[in-house]
Amino acid sequence: MPLQRSCTFPPISNCDATTDRQAHTVAADLDGTLLVSRSSFPYFMVLSVEAGSVARGILLLLSSPFVLFLYKLVSESAAIKLLIFISTAGIPFSRISRVCKDILPRYYAEDVREESWRAFRQCGRRRVVVTANPTVLVESFVRKRLRGDLVIGTELEVKDGITTGWVEHPGIIVGSKKKDSVLREFGEAALPDLGLGDRESDHDFMGLCKEAYMVQPDPLAMKSSPEELKPNDVETDAAVVVGFDDCFFKSRPEPLTALLTFINFPFRHFGPSWYYSNPQGPWAPSPKKDE
Repeated sequence: MPLQRSCTFPPISNCDATTDRQAHTVAADLDGTLLVSRSSFPYFMVLSVEAGSVARGILLLLSSPFVLFLYKLVSESAAIKLLIFISTAGIPFSRISRVCKDILPRYYAEDVREESWRAFRQCGRRRVVVTANPTVLVESFVRKRLRGDLVIGTELEVKDGITTGWVEHPGIIVGSKKKDSVLREFGEAALPDLGLGDRESDHDFMGLCKEAYMVQPDPLAMKSSPEELKPNDVETDAAVVVGFDDCFFKSRPEPLTALLTFINFPFRHFGPSWYYSNPQGPWAPSPKKDE
């Protein structure tokens, strides 16, 4: 069994951008590491509404204080289990897969952290994302946008084509389960050259890597340009654009954004006709007509 290194890791700013890593492998967390935001709530919200219904999205929003309580005072695993159950239970897996492929990548691409993605993409031999999120949720984004090779994530339980809301063994991939998953995937003789994480629950798998860095929380961290994150597949990009233009949320739905969107929903669909000529909302002044 390989020895685990100390849980004291240098910050990502210490990672030398000039190092030749073409022959290196990397294992990296997603939320808070390759992405600026540490919260996966917005993506579960998109999934709830686009694959489920507006009512399911409202239920998820109402549950968000309890999800936060579980995350802070119980465990990260318990909080993610609740997010998964509310967002997926009873929905055909094919519908979930379609939303995750055609719609979610655009939301993820708005939040990629340049500093950590630069280190990730420099590793040319193999790039692996290790995440507590469901694999289906992030796989298309990781492969098409981040140029990743593999996602090690939580697997949804599916029966007769319908997601049950539960997860397959070994459960939520967090803490020691990330470490075990990395060991199984890479093997003791070929552990990752580089490890990237942002929280204590990442330390277990980071300790296996030959070199590892912590990504410090920074809401103002520089983000990657959308041009850098365009998929190689033109057909896939066209599908994403169509899905995004027609979706319910026009930007990443943080809890406050989601609340305002739900409040605005009746006006969008059942309001008076003058509302539709005012894209800024029902209280905006009517546009002036050309004389």
